[in-house]
Amino acid sequence: MKRRLVVLILSLALTHLLLFPASGSEPVASPEIAQRVSDHFDGNLYFNPAISQPSPGSEPKRSRPSWIWRFMFGNEWPEWPEVKDMTPGQPPAVRVPTGVLSVIPVGHATFLIQMDGLNILIDPIWSDRCSPVSWAGPKRHREPGIRFEDLPAIDLVLVSHNHYDHLDLPTLSRLAGRGTPKAIVPLGNLALVRGAGLSSVDELDWWQSIRISPDVTITLVPAQHFSSRTLWDRNRTLWGGFVVSGPAGNVFFAGDTGYGPHFREIARRFSPIRAALLPISPFRPQRFQGLLPYSSGVHMGPAEAVQAHLDLGAQLSIASHFQVFQLGADGFEDAVNELMATLPARNLKPDAFLAPMPGRAIMLTKNPPETGGPQHPEIYGLNR
Repeated sequence: MKRRLVVLILSLALTHLLLFPASGSEPVASPEIAQRVSDHFDGNLYFNPAISQPSPGSEPKRSRPSWIWRFMFGNEWPEWPEVKDMTPGQPPAVRVPTGVLSVIPVGHATFLIQMDGLNILIDPIWSDRCSPVSWAGPKRHREPGIRFEDLPAIDLVLVSHNHYDHLDLPTLSRLAGRGTPKAIVPLGNLALVRGAGLSSVDELDWWQSIRISPDVTITLVPAQHFSSRTLWDRNRTLWGGFVVSGPAGNVFFAGDTGYGPHFREIARRFSPIRAALLPISPFRPQRFQGLLPYSSGVHMGPAEAVQAHLDLGAQLSIASHFQVFQLGADGFEDAVNELMATLPARNLKPDAFLAPMPGRAIMLTKNPPETGGPQHPEIYGLNR
């Protein structure tokens, strides 16, 4: 009984860390850090420029106690099924040639990007739970779409922020053990990722770029989110998305983000965007309007993701952050169903924004068009 109570409390704490942005004050930063004051860093904490920042102590409580009570004892929280007997996708290619783009969703926010001779793994998590411990916390409802043993040699890992469902230390340690040499992270996350065993880690601020091959450049771009791994480190490290640019085109990974003006700015700087990887959950379904507190601008639902797709002018968008870890009040099918309903309402064809099964490769084999026209991707093993 005591163990169950501990598991419940820890699960609630982890869900709180993943859903709720920071409030209150934090210890003062060192003078060295304070010198980096910018439009998203106040010398102490990082923040979202597009969201007004309340003064310490004035933040609304947003009914958190009632939400936790409802989560623990109510029957409104939908039950997700465990997806059993899912066949993993085929082992990916060793490499793809210059000009070819392959995007393989592994599940949740994990993607294998193969382009221009490079293999890039984004926000990798093969663990059963997104948690600091293996016996509690949000559990995986769908197995990874690619077996870890089937991964090709990984040249680079990109980590968008420090939440447990995006920065998974056990997975990073496994990648380090098989020879993955390099990672790129937002500011403040270098020591944590380097501690997992990766030999070379670069930190970037928003809009900073680094060249990883003669042809391919990585840029950290803004996201509207927050960071935390404990109850005491809120917004002490930066979060973001990534644009991978090369002969195969520009690939945008949004990370975890709410809808905001950053999508239009990313489009202005990186158009045309050949593929955009956009989160579609957690979100608050219509049946929960007025009951749940986390409509805070730091997550997107399907309708907002479709608007982001339009803002970006993306030639193709691919959904992320759904049907793996239950982090919100949406049911297992809610995000995909709402996405499919939103597309025709916005005069978009079903193949403009895909929600593919994990492990199924989306291959764009022709050179990217100069304008944002249709791409007609080849999708291997797609069953949705």
